[in-house]
Amino acid sequence: MPETLVRTVEPARLKPGVTPQTAADRATQVAGVADAEAVIRGKALIIWDPSTPGKKLDAIDTDQITPAKYCVSESLDSLAEKWKEGAFYYLMPEFRKRVHAGETFVIAGDRFAIGSSREMSPAGLKAVAEEAGHTMVIVAGNNMGDIFRRNAFNLGLHVVQAPDAVDDAQDGDEFSFDPDTRKLTNITRDRSYEPIPLTAKEDEIRRTGGIYALGRREFADAVRRTPEVV
Repeated sequence: MPETLVRTVEPARLKPGVTPQTAADRATQVAGVADAEAVIRGKALIIWDPSTPGKKLDAIDTDQITPAKYCVSESLDSLAEKWKEGAFYYLMPEFRKRVHAGETFVIAGDRFAIGSSREMSPAGLKAVAEEAGHTMVIVAGNNMGDIFRRNAFNLGLHVVQAPDAVDDAQDGDEFSFDPDTRKLTNITRDRSYEPIPLTAKEDEIRRTGGIYALGRREFADAVRRTPEVV
């Protein structure tokens, strides 16, 4: 007879020094941030088409967002820094500096973030803004890359498809975005836009604040209950 392998199902385990209460407190803080996120403001950072004056660049792929050489690192400790360093490195070398200066509404044309599914692209863009205390919003036209869009929602990066807003935007325009209603406004031009609607599942993921925020909330529950196999 073959040997029977018996596995024990146990509750989630906490790191040393962490208690169920501190885990729950942290989850509550994360939920509060996700639920009460204020209207986001910033200036337009437009990616222009160098071959056509006055036109926003179409078909920006994920290799332009995060070139392959910046997707790897010698250690896990420096990997996140590589993603931030590589963001639009060849397409816009001053990207990180401009985002830090408050140009946090990235404006691009149609078919933004097509190509490979590299998760480091939305992760790196979000982190570039966060390291300066800002929140980034990606505003693009039609047909955004599906995998990038879903990765962005999972990671808590705001992405909006609003072709009219892309057409109207000019350098230096001030924008606002309401995470609750998804209303996008070009304050400089006094124009508001209703983005292309999300699917029900995309909106559900977005409203959780991302999979990390959701995981923290669910983990606090998991350490308090006996696991059940169904």
